[in-house]
Amino acid sequence: MSEDRPALATRLVPAALIAVGIAAGGFLMGDGLVRARHADRAVTMRGLAERDVTADLATWTLAYSANGPDLAGNQAKIDQDTKAIRALLNANGFKDDEISVVGVNVSQFRNNDGSPNITIRQRLQLRTPKVMQAKKAFAQQADLVRQGVALEDGSGMTYSFTKLNDVKPAMIAAATRDARAAAEQFAKDSGTSVGAIRQATQGYFSIGARDGEGSSGSDTPFQKVRVVTTIDFYLD
Repeated sequence: MSEDRPALATRLVPAALIAVGIAAGGFLMGDGLVRARHADRAVTMRGLAERDVTADLATWTLAYSANGPDLAGNQAKIDQDTKAIRALLNANGFKDDEISVVGVNVSQFRNNDGSPNITIRQRLQLRTPKVMQAKKAFAQQADLVRQGVALEDGSGMTYSFTKLNDVKPAMIAAATRDARAAAEQFAKDSGTSVGAIRQATQGYFSIGARDGEGSSGSDTPFQKVRVVTTIDFYLD
C-alpha cells in the first residue's frame, strides 16, 4: 500500500498543475474580454469651429467689346474704353502694375448683305490686396457705363481669403474642444467619463459669406471660415 503513494503523488502533481493553468487561463481570458469590452466603449462626436475673416485679395475682371465693320475703328473704341477703365482705377489709388490685360479675342463674319462684321473683345483685370479700395471702385462702375463702356457677362469682382493655413491649427484645436465638450456631456449623462481620442477625421475647410453679406464667400470681402471634425473618444 505504501508503494502506491509515490505513484499517486506523481499523478496528482501534473493534475494540479493543469488545474492551476486552466484557472489562470480562465482569469486571463476573462480579463482580456473585460479589456476588449472596455476598448469598444466609445462615443463619436462632431466638433464645429467658425471664424470671421476679411478677404485679403480682390480680383476685378472687366470684359468689354467693340463691334463694327472696321477693325481699326473697333480697336480705337477698345483703346478708348481701356483708357477710361484705367483712369477710374488710377483715381481710386491703384497702380498700373496692379492692372493688366488678361485676354483679347477677335471674331469676324459677313452679314447677309456681304458686309463685314468684326468684334473685338478684351478683358482687363485688377488684382490687388487693397480690398476695401477695390470694393469702393467696384461701386463706381456705373461711371464707366456713362462713358460708353459696355461691360459684358464675365465682368465681376471676386474676393479671396488666402491665409487659410494661418488659421487652420487654431480652428482644428477649437473644433476638437467643441467635440470633447459634447462627449463629456454625453459621458456625464451616462455615468462614465471621457478618455483619450480613439480616432479623428478632419472635415474640409469651407469659406462662405457671413450672414446677410452675399450669396457666396467670393461675392463679399466679409467671410466666414468653417470646419467640422468627427472624433471618436474612449469612454472610461
